[in-house]
Amino acid sequence: MYVNNFLECKRAGKLCTSFGIKISSNALVVQIARNADFDCLFIDLEHGWLSLSETANLCNVGNMTGITPFVCLPPQCGSGFVQRVLDGGAMGVFFPHIESPEEAEAAVTISKYPPLGCRSIIGQAPLFGMCSVPPAEMMELTNQTGSSVFIMIESLRGVGRVEEIVLIDGVDAIVVGCQDLSVDLGVPGQVDSDQIRSALDTVSMVCWKHNKIFGVAGIYDDPGLQDWVINTLGARFMLVQHDSSILTSGAIKAVITVPPIR
Repeated sequence: MYVNNFLECKRAGKLCTSFGIKISSNALVVQIARNADFDCLFIDLEHGWLSLSETANLCNVGNMTGITPFVCLPPQCGSGFVQRVLDGGAMGVFFPHIESPEEAEAAVTISKYPPLGCRSIIGQAPLFGMCSVPPAEMMELTNQTGSSVFIMIESLRGVGRVEEIVLIDGVDAIVVGCQDLSVDLGVPGQVDSDQIRSALDTVSMVCWKHNKIFGVAGIYDDPGLQDWVINTLGARFMLVQHDSSILTSGAIKAVITVPPIR
């Protein structure tokens, strides 16, 4: 079975860095992310427009090159969609806009095989290189390391119930989506505001109390804020940047650094 870098980082107490993919269907972007030494992929199907086939290709190239693929799903997409993403080669799923323990439990249920969940079994799984594996062994190993569940907190209601959410068996990490949370808190885009800092502090304390990984998304190109989140609050997962944003900033920089005609 392929290695789950997120869990390896967790065991080592390291920060797990994630490269977001929104627009790049070509699998060469996976190699670029791997060469940059990212630990995992955050394939964004909530805000991106990649197909399931393109997503599966990215996932399998990621697994084969040693950068663990995770997929962020659209809210309330249904158990069948979750199953197809996991069966396609994703090693875990991000569930956005979770606001209650019941929603978190449902996310675990559709991601895990029995006895933890109700996911339907697959005969040959990409996570095992399409080799035939005894069903009981495949289910146990996949539940342990091949179906990580990331719960995203992106509202004040979610922050308020995070201590209930974090207790759900099978939840691997709580990730605060700072952009959407800033909108819900009435400070859109102000991810360094007192409101966001307070929410991050609350979620991080709950995660440390219950030995769950605390993560963040939506804090980009702000080393000072990132340092506070990592070294003061103890975040051990971070969505560092997306392909679209890197292309945009790189393109702007390339043009403005061209010398003018003299």
